[in-house]
Amino acid sequence: MFGYRVPAPDEAMLISGGRQGRNGAPFRVVTGHGAFVVPFFRKARYLSLAMSESEVAEQCVTKQGISLNVRSVIAFKVGNDEESIVNAGQRFLSDQDQMSTLTGRIFAGHLRSIIGSMTVEEIVTERQKLASEVLDGSKAEMIKIGLTVDSLQIQSIDDMNSGYIDAMAAPHNAAIQRQAQIAQAQANQAAAQAQQESQRAQAEYARKTAVVQAQYKAEIDKAQAEAAQAGPLMQAQTQIGVINAQSELAQRQSELRKRQLVAEVVRPAEAEAEKVRILAIADAERMRILAEAAASNDRVALDRTLIDQLPQIVSAAAGGLAGANVNVLNGADGLSEIAAGLVGQGLTILDSIKKNLAAGPEATAAAAVARLPQAPQDGRQSGS
Repeated sequence: MFGYRVPAPDEAMLISGGRQGRNGAPFRVVTGHGAFVVPFFRKARYLSLAMSESEVAEQCVTKQGISLNVRSVIAFKVGNDEESIVNAGQRFLSDQDQMSTLTGRIFAGHLRSIIGSMTVEEIVTERQKLASEVLDGSKAEMIKIGLTVDSLQIQSIDDMNSGYIDAMAAPHNAAIQRQAQIAQAQANQAAAQAQQESQRAQAEYARKTAVVQAQYKAEIDKAQAEAAQAGPLMQAQTQIGVINAQSELAQRQSELRKRQLVAEVVRPAEAEAEKVRILAIADAERMRILAEAAASNDRVALDRTLIDQLPQIVSAAAGGLAGANVNVLNGADGLSEIAAGLVGQGLTILDSIKKNLAAGPEATAAAAVARLPQAPQDGRQSGS
């Protein structure tokens, strides 16, 4: 919009030509927002609120009279409050580069003043104290010109080759060097120990590695040997299996042949033998029957012969009595008893002959003779 102005975030817009600003300021301060500026009647100018820096390189004399060349850097800017902006605008709006120059001069003066009240040892060892005192000493002047200091850094302190700082640092350097040497020796010792331990560890690891490799090699050799023997072993096992199978086959063939022989030879032979035995038994039985029949016929014939000859045997027995001196006491009854006795003896002889037929003709004849009546010695026959 025509006549409307907006300052940058790091700028302050100073509007002059109209009513005065706050607290009697000759211009109105606008930051963070825009404002309408009437052309020809108002004029707007801009003051930077950005960070700036100033370097200070000043030769100072310490409390001991030793000259030092001190270098420092100051970081500053215009304050954010309206009063600081007004103070800075009144002093630096037309030439804002003068802020760095004036700031450097202010700090140089305070730096010389403060260093003159300190020793070299304090300056060297307490740089932060030096910076704080310089800031405190310049704060009031910086507020008057509308500036604030963010930081002050002492970059270097040089005794301009007088050797004082080096001499001051010599004991510390010697102690530091001694400590450094001790530390180096300890470090070397630790390094040597570490190296020895590392070598021992490496040797132990190498030994274990060698042992493991030997074990692996032994296992590999064993596996290779087993693999090399696997073929012949498998072949031998196969041959053994074939031999066993052949043996079993031969055994089964032998058993089959035995069964065939039994079926073809033994069984028929046994059947034939049984047949012969049965026929022999039958023939023997037949012969026995025939023999018994023959014996029976012979006994019948003998009985018949004996019966036929019984009268003759009785007659012969009676004839044996012919020359005997026999006295018959009972008359006709006594004679009848003698005749009956002779007949009875004949029958007894016949039964004995029948019983002794199995002993043969000789036994039969002997029995018959034994049964023949004998004549009494005294030539007498008594009767009742």
